[in-house]
Amino acid sequence: MNQGVSSEVATLAGGCFWCIEAVFQKVDGVENVVSGYTGGATVNPTYQQVCTGKTGHAEAVQVSFNPSKTSYREILEIFFSIHDPTTMNRQGADTGMQYRSAIFYHNEQQKAVAEELIGELNKAHLWKEPIVTQIVPLDVFYPAEEYHREYFSRHPEQAYCQMVIAPKLKKLNLI
Repeated sequence: MNQGVSSEVATLAGGCFWCIEAVFQKVDGVENVVSGYTGGATVNPTYQQVCTGKTGHAEAVQVSFNPSKTSYREILEIFFSIHDPTTMNRQGADTGMQYRSAIFYHNEQQKAVAEELIGELNKAHLWKEPIVTQIVPLDVFYPAEEYHREYFSRHPEQAYCQMVIAPKLKKLNLI
């Protein structure tokens, strides 16, 4: 945090959390990114539980950022550029409600920004289908197990990282 400016937090779900995490770790103004689970009923779920689709959780990330360097709207613009917000419970080959597109807002201002941006994006017809991203209040966020954190940074040679994550980073000129 610089010059007394408090960090803000965005909680986003858009498919595999490894992908979202890898992108936001490289965005100027982002101070921390934590992969985890939110939006479900099970207390302190494990990855194995979330993968069953029975907990109701989404794989998500919490992005702490300095609003004097990047705005919440800019965070959301990046989010929409790195996943398909028009597919219900699916991102690429990953299917199930744990891979849904969702914005878990922390306050009414974040909700308003998300609703406004989705309205603008739908009006611009950037995708053939309308955006199905959920806008829901954040309840509880559970950090993922340690082996899921900073996955791309620790395993860039892994096939999933090369085939799915690296192209997202290249698209935004982050690698």
